[in-house]
Amino acid sequence: MIHSMTAFARESTATDQGDLTVELRSVNHRYLDCTFKLPDALRPLEQRLRELAGSAVARGKLDCFIRLQAHPLAGGELSVNTEQLNKLVTATDIVSARLPDARPPTVLEVLLFPGICAADSGSEEALQAAAGALFRKTVANLVENRRREGEKLAQLVLERLEQVEVAVTATHDSLPTLLQQQHDRIVTRIAELDIDVDENRLEQELVHLAQKADVAEELDRLRAHIGEVRHILGKGGPCGRRLDFLMQELNREANTLSSKSMATSTTQSAVELKVLIEQMREQIQNIE
Repeated sequence: MIHSMTAFARESTATDQGDLTVELRSVNHRYLDCTFKLPDALRPLEQRLRELAGSAVARGKLDCFIRLQAHPLAGGELSVNTEQLNKLVTATDIVSARLPDARPPTVLEVLLFPGICAADSGSEEALQAAAGALFRKTVANLVENRRREGEKLAQLVLERLEQVEVAVTATHDSLPTLLQQQHDRIVTRIAELDIDVDENRLEQELVHLAQKADVAEELDRLRAHIGEVRHILGKGGPCGRRLDFLMQELNREANTLSSKSMATSTTQSAVELKVLIEQMREQIQNIE
């Protein structure tokens, strides 16, 4: 399957400690980059959650948010860490000695200081287990959303690829006519000038011009790249980087086709190809 790098998923569940919510957002990125914002009670889970995300997602910038909304009536007994409090008092005395005019902290400010006051809110192991299960469920939903979006992107690329193939085929079929028109135009112009020319030399020059204007090789390479894009999309899996490389190769051949153009129709076809290739490239930027 083709997966997009852009997706969103969110799941919630109720626990004894409160309502737990996991939210995942992913966008395109050169490689896998995960960032986590977790409650303090779930910090020990970060490495395991990072491994779970890495096993499910190959590429993209993934932002993971886990929030715990405590129940208003679920607060447990408050406890004060006296050892941490003593350290805070000592530090406060040192600061007060250096800054005698400074306002001393209030009791509430002391209680709010990290590590001073804690509430018995239940088993952290149970909370972590619930968070892990909810995270796995959310990741599964994210992957499914990326798959659905990836199918749409692949279809858009294939539609434009078909238009590229039509333009390449039309240009290839018109080559003999264009070469003959160029030959006739030069011969007619020489006849209008009413000058004597060496027929052998003229034929050599005409052959040389035809070779310079011949884009059959570029068209063959364009067809080969088109076939490879179809093969990669059909195979599936993480393929965004390879598809992006093929877009560069397609664009290079389209530029060569434009530079060797000997007719307005060929120039227009090259411009159309570059527009279609750029449209495909924009979609491919979001493919994993």
